[in-house]
Amino acid sequence: MAGCKTLRIAVVFAVSAFIAACNTSSPTDMGIAQGAPASSGYASAALPGDADLRQVPELPAPPETAGGTEVPIAPSDTLEVFVFQVSDLSRAVQVDPSGNINLPLIGNVQAAGKPVRVLEQEITRAYARNYLQNPQVSVTIKESSSRRVTIDGEVNKAGVYQLPPTASLIDAIALGGGFSKVADTGKVYVFRQVGRQKLVALYDVAQIRAGKRANPRIYGGDVVVVFSSSNKVAFQNLKEALGVASSASRIGVGL
Repeated sequence: MAGCKTLRIAVVFAVSAFIAACNTSSPTDMGIAQGAPASSGYASAALPGDADLRQVPELPAPPETAGGTEVPIAPSDTLEVFVFQVSDLSRAVQVDPSGNINLPLIGNVQAAGKPVRVLEQEITRAYARNYLQNPQVSVTIKESSSRRVTIDGEVNKAGVYQLPPTASLIDAIALGGGFSKVADTGKVYVFRQVGRQKLVALYDVAQIRAGKRANPRIYGGDVVVVFSSSNKVAFQNLKEALGVASSASRIGVGL
């Protein structure tokens, strides 16, 4: 009985902690300032803990993208080249360290630094010049080191993932298996290197899903971090404490 009394006291403390968490809010999370004042351009005040990291309302597209819409091909990318009705010419090829791919009949083709559609057009012209009449060529990026995104924090499957050609923040969260039980959907941070500047922006996924805020594009190299909700953590701890107390009570009754 003494053990059950101790557990009941522990539950009382858990309830008290939960109520306190519900009535307490912190302006910072892991050194990230909330509502950092914006200045001219996209840079705001430096954040605590990292003088080079700056919080911005919206993240700009990486400058190396073609108009901010398509990431160019990079060395080590694996491309799928398909020539319609000519299976001998269709194949997967890897971009070598010099940025070239090697294709049947036409040999080396410079690929790195070009958007996929530009490379498609160049390969089409090369085959049409001497070998095929009206060739239909399509190029897709099968795997790209420049399209990897890190998804961390309160998601069900944190890790490094390969992004589809165009991916949004909602897509990235889905790649990570969705939010965990204690995730705060209003505290989703996206970190991005833009030139020499390290930037971070805060997104509220609930607002995005409700159409109150745009669903931002996610690029290779981004880091998405989902923070936990102190209220949800406290509630989860409360549930576990109540579960332990309930089990102990049943054991005591049995005795």
